[in-house]
Amino acid sequence: MSIKVALEHRTSYTFDRPVRVYPHVVRLRPAPHCRTPVDAYSLRIEPDEHFINWQQDAVGNFLARLVFPNPTRRLTITVGLIADLKVINPFDFFIEDWAETWPAQGLRYPKELADDLEPYLRPVDEDGDGSGPGKLVRAWLDNFSVADGTRTIDLLVALNRAVNADVAYSVRMEPGVQTPDHTLRTGVGSCRDSAWLLVSILRRLGLAARFVSGYLVQLASDVEALDGPSGPAADFTDLHAWTEVYIPGAGWIGLDPTSGLFAGEGHIPLAATPQPASAAPITGGTEPCESVLEFSNTVTRIHEDPRVTLPYTDEAWQTICEVGRRVDDRLAAGDVRLTIGGEPTFVSVDDQVAEEWTTAADGPHKRRRASDLAARLKAEWAPGGLIQRGQGRWYPGEPLPRWQIALYWRTDGRPLWSDDTLLADPWTDGSDPVDADAGYHLLAGVADGLGLPLSQVRAAYEDPLHRLAAKARQPDGDPVDPADDLAPDTPASRAALLARLDESVTAPVAFVLPLHRRADGLGWASADWRLRRGRIMLLPGDSPAGLRLPLDSISWRPPRPAFDADPQAAGDRLPTESGTAVVEDPDTAPPTAMVAEVRDGLLHLFMPPTEALEHFVDLVARVEAAATKAGWPVVLEGYDPPPDPRLRSTTITPDPGVIEVNVAPTASFAEQRQQLETLYEQARLARLSTESFDVDGTHGGTGGGNHITLGGVTPADSPLLRRPDLLVSLLTYWQRHPSLSYLFAGRFVGTTSQAPRVDEGRAEALYELEIAFAEITRLAGPFGGNAPRPWMIDRALRHLLTDITGNTHRAEFCIDKLYSPDSPRGRLGLLELRGFEMPPHLRMAMVQSLLVRSLVAWFWDEPLRAPLIRHGANLHGRYLLPHFLIHDIADVAADLRAHGIAFETSWLDPFTEFRFPRIGTAVFDGVEIELRGAIEPWNTLGEEATATGTARYVDSSVERIQIRVIGADRHRYVVTVNGYPAPLLATDNPDIHVGGVRFKAWQPPSALHPTISTDVPLQFELVDLTTGTSRGGCTYHVAHPGGRAYDEPPVNAVEAEARRARRFEATGFTPGKLDLSDIREKQARIFTDIGAPGILDLRRVRTVQR
Repeated sequence: MSIKVALEHRTSYTFDRPVRVYPHVVRLRPAPHCRTPVDAYSLRIEPDEHFINWQQDAVGNFLARLVFPNPTRRLTITVGLIADLKVINPFDFFIEDWAETWPAQGLRYPKELADDLEPYLRPVDEDGDGSGPGKLVRAWLDNFSVADGTRTIDLLVALNRAVNADVAYSVRMEPGVQTPDHTLRTGVGSCRDSAWLLVSILRRLGLAARFVSGYLVQLASDVEALDGPSGPAADFTDLHAWTEVYIPGAGWIGLDPTSGLFAGEGHIPLAATPQPASAAPITGGTEPCESVLEFSNTVTRIHEDPRVTLPYTDEAWQTICEVGRRVDDRLAAGDVRLTIGGEPTFVSVDDQVAEEWTTAADGPHKRRRASDLAARLKAEWAPGGLIQRGQGRWYPGEPLPRWQIALYWRTDGRPLWSDDTLLADPWTDGSDPVDADAGYHLLAGVADGLGLPLSQVRAAYEDPLHRLAAKARQPDGDPVDPADDLAPDTPASRAALLARLDESVTAPVAFVLPLHRRADGLGWASADWRLRRGRIMLLPGDSPAGLRLPLDSISWRPPRPAFDADPQAAGDRLPTESGTAVVEDPDTAPPTAMVAEVRDGLLHLFMPPTEALEHFVDLVARVEAAATKAGWPVVLEGYDPPPDPRLRSTTITPDPGVIEVNVAPTASFAEQRQQLETLYEQARLARLSTESFDVDGTHGGTGGGNHITLGGVTPADSPLLRRPDLLVSLLTYWQRHPSLSYLFAGRFVGTTSQAPRVDEGRAEALYELEIAFAEITRLAGPFGGNAPRPWMIDRALRHLLTDITGNTHRAEFCIDKLYSPDSPRGRLGLLELRGFEMPPHLRMAMVQSLLVRSLVAWFWDEPLRAPLIRHGANLHGRYLLPHFLIHDIADVAADLRAHGIAFETSWLDPFTEFRFPRIGTAVFDGVEIELRGAIEPWNTLGEEATATGTARYVDSSVERIQIRVIGADRHRYVVTVNGYPAPLLATDNPDIHVGGVRFKAWQPPSALHPTISTDVPLQFELVDLTTGTSRGGCTYHVAHPGGRAYDEPPVNAVEAEARRARRFEATGFTPGKLDLSDIREKQARIFTDIGAPGILDLRRVRTVQR
């Protein structure tokens, strides 16, 4: 994802008359040690009548000597270069062991090295030859303390930053360089003054240092930084100066004291010399005259790979939005009534290594980030909304349900909760603790508002009997742990236990107000609970008191049954309720209650279950009125409101390694764009990110999903229920185009993934699916013309859209909430597309949404009638290689254009670049070999015992990359990988051949084949069959080739790119004659193997075909 720039530097002198121009020396060509790739260079001189000779000076810098035979009125020197600003990690170097830490007596080079570096060790003279550094430089160093054991790299960072802090930058047009003491005395200097000062300081410390003149290219950042400066507002370049220091093992390291940073890809050195004078860009003279100097420095971006921080230009984005508007118009004209929701996921900006941000679902930092995000979204989306904290899903193997933060707001614009100061946040510090009896006063206010007697507010206590039971279950004798809470049975311990029991009985931990709707539906009622023990004793545990009520102690009779609200029966408006509640007999009343308790210093209010939204809204209003009267903020928890189109919601929940945001459905492309723009920006401000990085620099999404949900405003509006053929068309088209399943997915795909394709499970799945499609068509009729039978599509597809274990939720097309017979919450008319990973940019998310919207618009007008395709081995063969996936998704875009939707293929380029990053490219004998990442399905292993229970791990030890060969004669050349010929596939372009390589990247103890050793590094060679020689090769490493072991992931995409680039080398081949007979034998065995065509499995050729 590099950026290529064109730099133009022009220096012009205009004389008052034709003058003689003496020989000039120009040092404006990138130096030999320049790390930034320079693809093209030009030096143009005016007047045209001149002579130029390229030379190298005593230290190896390029210089041009210009001679002008005739007088001239103008001298112009123009430099042009094209640089590839591939990311360079300035800290990617090793230091010799003996130089790793700074010795107390200073670093001493070996004699031979010191002799070579002698010009760069010579002290900088302040007042003349041999005078040495000035007093201010010496005093500056005396005040700069270096602790024992300081790492050398840390010392360099500190020195560079200290000079940057002590010298203010100034543009100084005067020629020459200030003395170091003068720079320190004034505290102001140009870049060359700061660089020369740092040279003096480093040499004073005994380090070899040199002065560097060069170009500095700074590009405007795509995204403003959350911490520190964001860099220039516009692209910029100019002549610059910095320092280089020689460290044993690392070589010359660039330090830029003007910025306080190390030199990176934007630092293009032109000359590096012991003295500043010999690094001057231009030196020379003319006969006496008057002259005018003009100069300019410009930089222009000429090529940018699509990248996740700027996937589309503003012009392309405007076109995307226009196409989105047209698709919305088409959907409206067809009365589709489509809504689209989603489940974006986020990770932490600051911490990507803690368990809560890698594997665990919960953690304290995750809770704080979620709370921050919820507060920000409430301010943006729902100023009059309500934040409720309840319990989310309960997953097998986890001790408790996960938490959930829900944001609710009314669609009619009226406030659901008016005073934000009365909503407390339990995960944010700074709240004052409330009184112990705050729960009673809150419920008393609610009861008073309902006209109930205050006696209905009951105290609830922790049950002392469970402590006695625990005591009774203890074995005889003394406990093994002397700190056991239950002491040995002695008279003193029994007296202490009774005292504690008495104390617990007299100190309530919560207050309960029994509350339910009257059977006649005319208002509220409160059951007069009469318990055998005379008071409410909570069940043991640490969950909210509302979940620990002794419901089986209230009455011998079963409670009146409660029913979930029917989403299709919602009214048009929410009435304002009033009236007085009554007290009822508990034998006929539901055992529901409102519970208030003080927990961790905050007042928590547990909402009872409600059957209709009107009831929930009424209770919320009464709670806010009581909280206002009491003057205490409340943490609302308990039961959610029933689903209702008159109430919009967004929930924030934890998932392993991520925070998941379930956003409210939107009815148009423009509405969804505004929603995601707000969500992504507020998540960024809450220090949440949409991308993650592996230690080796692999750039990925959050690791969580971005599932897309299709439906309608109400279940009755859902196009999937009104037209069952729409789901048939979508399923058919997805099955025919594997790119829709794999291009937007994460790295874990395949049969045992969380969103397997319908044809990745049972072998007979497509056979049975065709029968189901025919039956749906028979029952629904053409265009769904028969009477709607919403249950029909669920019955026909439920047992086919599953994973291989039968889990209906873990399927690429999940219909759990379409029209499930289980409960009203499963009859919402929703289809969940689970094969979408979280894209790193909101515009990429919108292009995903536009693609789905476009397909719905097409199939609504023209249902797809096409056979299912048996992909066979190609599904996990060629369709996991980027070349064929890119062509397949291009066919999807072409289909949309053929049906009146101007969806451009180039809009998918950011996905292909992100999903399949280019590893490297090499050219040998006119043949180009390009390596890209590819998809490797990870197998789920068998059950294994862990400390927390039984688990199934994923085998990620095998990876896959794509080889693309351009311009090779298949009869003359063959590409080998570690000596094995790659079975390349022909493509539509006869000059391009493509293949894949599966290889063992690492050797974990638990894998499908743990005894097979790794295949790395991979050496690719272009073998000439006519001469029997290798014409060149390149090498791919899965880790740092120098053996550097990173401890933590990269901090950003820039560092990640640098780590990836370091793992590819365009070198490495086998010298001499090759054994062609051995290559041909290996080739014959590979071609006759049963694997997927075009895929070389290095594990198999080393075992089965050995």
